[in-house]
Parts: sequence; C-alpha cells; structure tokens
Amino acid sequence: MNLPPLPDRLKLLALPAFDDNYLWLLHDGQRALVVDPGDAAPVQAMLQTLNLTLDAILVTHHHADHVGGVAQLRNAWGAQVYGPATERIPAPFIPLHQGDAPEVLGLSWQVIDVPGHTAGHIAFFNPNVNGKPLLFCGDTLFSGGCGRLFEGTPAQMLDSLDKLAALPSDTVVCCTHEYTLSNLRFALAIEPGNADLQTYYGQCVESRASGQPTLPTSVATEQRINPFLRTRQAAVQEAARTFDPAADSDVAVFAALRQWKNQFK
Repeated sequence: MNLPPLPDRLKLLALPAFDDNYLWLLHDGQRALVVDPGDAAPVQAMLQTLNLTLDAILVTHHHADHVGGVAQLRNAWGAQVYGPATERIPAPFIPLHQGDAPEVLGLSWQVIDVPGHTAGHIAFFNPNVNGKPLLFCGDTLFSGGCGRLFEGTPAQMLDSLDKLAALPSDTVVCCTHEYTLSNLRFALAIEPGNADLQTYYGQCVESRASGQPTLPTSVATEQRINPFLRTRQAAVQEAARTFDPAADSDVAVFAALRQWKNQFK
C-alpha cells in the first residue's frame, strides 16, 4: 500500500557521542525522540538548544554505549522508554517484540527482531517519514559492515541482515557507529573490482575529511557495497573461501567474512 507522504516537518539529527557513536534525534520542532542514548549530555544539550521536549527513548539493545543515558533522560523529561523485551534495559520500559508497533511522534514504528549482535536486538522501522522509509538499526547493520556476534550465531545474523536488506531500497538507514571507513577498507579487500564500492569509499573519505558523518546510508547503497549483504554474490563467496576453504553455504560464507573482519588490519 502506498502511503501519502507526511508533511516535511520531522528533522533527523546525528548527535556524536564517545569516540564514534551517533545518538539519533528525530523531532518536529517541539517534541523529540532519541534512539540509543548511551550518553545523556549531548541529548540534553541539543534539546535545550532547540527548545524541544523529549517524548520517547527507543532502545535497540542493552550495551552500555546505547543505554547509559536512558535513566537520566527519563528522569529529566518523563520520557517513555521502549526496548527489546528479552534484554536488560533500564526499567521501567515498554517491552517490544517483532510485530509490535509503538506510536511515537504521531508515527507507528514497526519493530523488527534482528538478533546476532545481541540475543534480543531489535530495530525500528517506519515506511514513511517525510516521504521516505526510515530505519533505526542499532549495531546490526553498519555502512559497509555489520555488528560483531557477541551473543548470536552467524545464521541469526545473516537472517537479520536479510530482513533489513529486504526493506525498500530508498530506506534511510541510521546506524549507530562511525565505522564506515574501516568497514569499506575491508569491503575493498573482498571486492576490489566493485566500482560502486570504490566510488562510495571516495565519497566517504571526503565526508570525514570535512568533518561530516558518513551516515545515514540507504538500503540501496548497502546492497551495492556491503559484503555482509552480498554473501550470495560469486565474487564475495570466492573471497570468503580464500579465508576459509570450507565456506560452502550462505551461512558459512557469512561466518568466514565476519571472522575475517574481526582480525582484519
């Protein structure tokens, strides 16, 4: 079903935190939601600067750099917290599973289970924010890469990435770390002949040199350049087998790539 575009009223901001985190803030000029606030300070500062009220906090998983500021922000604003039902999120919060659709900022957010990085990781998707789909994917998908498998299996993570890769190609993808350049150096080792990847790497180098984030990205871009979304491409499979000759299935190819990336310099 084609939904009518919303008024161009929502603004999306990437707030830098720690060494390489982004805390995503979406607001309508009065009310805001924040995603994965590992640190309350940059969120508080932006809310004050823009004279916003914080309505809600969306949490994708339990790691400290994603939840460290939750309690402070909730106490300061009375914001409602939403997070994965099976993970330890600072209570109280509304527990979510795939298929749930919390309403925040007047939008219904589809919850997608994406285990792999953690056992209960979720993502938040809306099909139409200012005329484009919008995804908050936490640490499951990065531009040019994916999260480490701290709690899940390669099969789980591949399935999770398949879910995200199947979203509309123009989906705006809000990843939570500025890992892009290191991810792309690995991607170029896997597919040195990928012209889209070469072009994108050059664009991202320019962005970082000028102090700009490489994010958000899009599903279409990641389908063209991200080896972890391209595990069924012959060139990617061939490269994976140089690392692990026994990588003879989709999951084994993904597992080989992820292990290779873990030790890539």
